[in-house]
Amino acid sequence: MALSEFGRFLRTAIAHPRKVGAIAPSSPALARAIAAQVDPAMPGKVLELGPGTGVITQALINRGIAPERIVAVEYDRDFASLVEKRCPGVRVVRGDAFDLDATLGRDAKEFAGIVSGLPLLNHTPHRRRMLIEDALRRLKPGAPYVQFSYGLQPSIPGTSRYSVTRAAIIWNNLPPARVWVYRNKING
Repeated sequence: MALSEFGRFLRTAIAHPRKVGAIAPSSPALARAIAAQVDPAMPGKVLELGPGTGVITQALINRGIAPERIVAVEYDRDFASLVEKRCPGVRVVRGDAFDLDATLGRDAKEFAGIVSGLPLLNHTPHRRRMLIEDALRRLKPGAPYVQFSYGLQPSIPGTSRYSVTRAAIIWNNLPPARVWVYRNKING
């Protein structure tokens, strides 16, 4: 990551700490661990919520997901511009990940995967649940919703309708992070 990108991240984190939710951008190791949860062979778009500086976006591309398949929803104008420049071909949508109907339209569903860099632990459990359950409704059967966090537990627990598993702990990240994978249960 270029020094100017880190400076932009730091300025935004200081100005809006609850929106950024981190003291440093995601490490390449964390980005790879998140991207590893998405199957590049599954057809369809991949939705990224809160791409920030685009580290995870680039990891998805490196994993074999064509940029044209990625839709990135970013609230911050500067981060959205950075992702557009860093990852040509990715569709960057400025909008609110907590209101995907307004941001993407009601027909935005059947994603091959959804990855999230949103700082969900900065939000109430109810708000977290609403976002994750909305995301799960937009997935193809078997596709994952991937969320990383700095917490010891997942953002919300699994239910009879969906499961959550810890896919990785990334010690080589500041701070160390956990990768959580949610999936709809077929018969749940």
